Amino acid sequence: MPAEPLSALGQDLDAMLGTRNARELEKAFGYQTVADLLGHFPRRYVDVGELTKISDLPLGEHVTIVARVVNVSQRQMHSRRGFIVEVTVSDELSYAGDELRMTFFNGYQARNDLRTDTVAMFSGKVGWYQDHLQLSQPDYAILEDPEDAEPRPIPIYPATAKMPSKKIRDFVQLLFERLDESDVPEPLPAELLSSHGYPRRFTAFRDRHMPRELPQAYRARQRFAFEEAFLLQLSLAERSRLLSTQPATARRPVRGELASKFDQRLPFTLTDDQRRVGEEISADLSSNRPMHRLLQGEVGSGKTLVALQAILQVIDAGGQAALLAPTEVLAAQHFETIRRMLGPLADPGLFGEGEGTGVALLTGSAKTAQRREALLGIASGQTGLIIGTHALLSEHVNFADLGLVVIDEQHRFGVEQRDALRAKNGQATPHTLVMTATPIPRTVAMTVFGDLEVSTIRQLPGGRAPIRTHIVPMQLPAYRDRLFSLVREEVTKGHQVYVVCPRISETNGEQAALVELPETSAGEPMSVESMYGLMTSMEQFTGVTIDVLHSQLGGTDKQEVMDEFAAGDIDVLISTTVIEVGVDVHNATLMVIMDAERFGISQLHQLRGRVGRGGLPGTCLLTTWLDADHPSVTRLRAIESTVDGFELAEADLAERREGNILGVQQSGSQSALRELSVLRDRELIERARADVGMLAGDRRWPQRYPLLRVAVDTWLDEATRAYLDKN
Repeated sequence: MPAEPLSALGQDLDAMLGTRNARELEKAFGYQTVADLLGHFPRRYVDVGELTKISDLPLGEHVTIVARVVNVSQRQMHSRRGFIVEVTVSDELSYAGDELRMTFFNGYQARNDLRTDTVAMFSGKVGWYQDHLQLSQPDYAILEDPEDAEPRPIPIYPATAKMPSKKIRDFVQLLFERLDESDVPEPLPAELLSSHGYPRRFTAFRDRHMPRELPQAYRARQRFAFEEAFLLQLSLAERSRLLSTQPATARRPVRGELASKFDQRLPFTLTDDQRRVGEEISADLSSNRPMHRLLQGEVGSGKTLVALQAILQVIDAGGQAALLAPTEVLAAQHFETIRRMLGPLADPGLFGEGEGTGVALLTGSAKTAQRREALLGIASGQTGLIIGTHALLSEHVNFADLGLVVIDEQHRFGVEQRDALRAKNGQATPHTLVMTATPIPRTVAMTVFGDLEVSTIRQLPGGRAPIRTHIVPMQLPAYRDRLFSLVREEVTKGHQVYVVCPRISETNGEQAALVELPETSAGEPMSVESMYGLMTSMEQFTGVTIDVLHSQLGGTDKQEVMDEFAAGDIDVLISTTVIEVGVDVHNATLMVIMDAERFGISQLHQLRGRVGRGGLPGTCLLTTWLDADHPSVTRLRAIESTVDGFELAEADLAERREGNILGVQQSGSQSALRELSVLRDRELIERARADVGMLAGDRRWPQRYPLLRVAVDTWLDEATRAYLDKN
């Protein structure tokens, strides 16, 4: 929470709690001020409700009991790594001595908290296991005495072994005994709180920590989530206003030039989405304010073509464009694809007499002569499009007139690198187009990219073949055998195959000379080297050309392997995720992903998109040694069930629990979103954005609401400000 320097929130904890208590909190969490502790919100509540006796527990219903621990044991799980803590408790509400068993998977905290004779309140769903009723993974709150079970929710805090939840509750209660409403300034306008029915800040803090009933706690959480959304949206609106004041060169379309000729050469009709997005980008480029647009679309939706149309519009208007790719493999792929798409329009002629423009590739592994030629073309302006990697950021690269920066797969570049490229154009700010094939949920786009215009291509061009996806349970020998048979069958048909592994080599650095797959996984994921050793030793792959690709290969070696695979000289390519983005081999029809549970949903979707690109049906096989009921297999079922990248993006966000979407890694950063959930709070974010739109229209809002101005400046710390300014 923002700690306004002049309020009680900025006071040191030792003045409020005593030196010893303050030091304990600082050691446990790094907290020093009142605002730090007030911002340590409960992660859940145990709702007492109506307490139930163990003898009366109804199967399948959610209950709350007060019980005393009589036994604690631990056993290892057989089917996977980890352990189970079993806790047996006796009823404290009756004298019948009824007992109940509870289980905690990998229950480190439960093992520390629930010692024999500990009295606690347990809340969970009643299940049936091995002829006994039990609670699995119940919430619990330690009680000093059964009399503590008063009928109000008990907050459960993020805690440590030496700073348990009960102790945090005591500190927070002591804090509120010494605070009143005048100590907690209210930054949000009164009319805003009134229109949404939110409590004032002091009341919200009290209800979040010490609610009399659960609806109070949830309303307080909503108020703080709204505060975070509102402050972030207001910060983005201010940044967007400042960006709009920067000068840029308008790059209006020129009839009859490269862009027109390129459109006439297209052997197919653009999708409606491609036309619409192309018009949006063209209008942005025609403005003397810098474009800041995010272009997202499914794998194979035609984003590169739309970006190329924008590039040609800029070149027609006398400017240059830079296309920044995250890897040399992808940069080279873009170079070949774009030259092929342009045909004669990529030839400026020896003395500029050609009808096209120069297209150059500049990467870190470029030979000296190639690099010198590229740099001369860039500096002279003869090269209209420069495709490269981080080498484009070198101080030796000087553009004649950089008008457009296209960044492919934005999340793979650091903010400093993108900022450096923008800074290469002197006074005028180049237009910026960010492309991503990883669909971004709408709420994330609003929250993180709130100052960017977002264009989306959902339609796929005709000719994209369907992709079938199947989970392969490796515990079953018949499935393992069939896996390799399918690889051989595709090669026999004249097609090519990707096999993706989660790591390059064995953890001990030695290449494993596997001659057959083990009967069980033993917890070790398959490596590229092990899979290569296995497949080259199998008789069924005699005569099949197999090679490897991974990040430890040199740039030239990687490009040679990709060129050979693209040319059809390699039948099976065993690789890491370096082929995740942009690699385009139309003859590849089968994607095998080993230990697929090691990858995220978005990664799996990207990898799957490497096959079925040339009109041939594609198949993706997700292998796993995990049991069918393992939670990680849920991720694989999501991939198996749909090819809709936008649906999977939502599932990926839910599974990753969002993480820190602001990209702030510094510990203690005030800008981390503590209450706002981009997955759960969609309507709230929309509401905050609309409210900011009305407020930001009044340029005098900082004078009208000085506490809001202070809150924005305090909440948006330097780390996050730098991230947003450069991103």
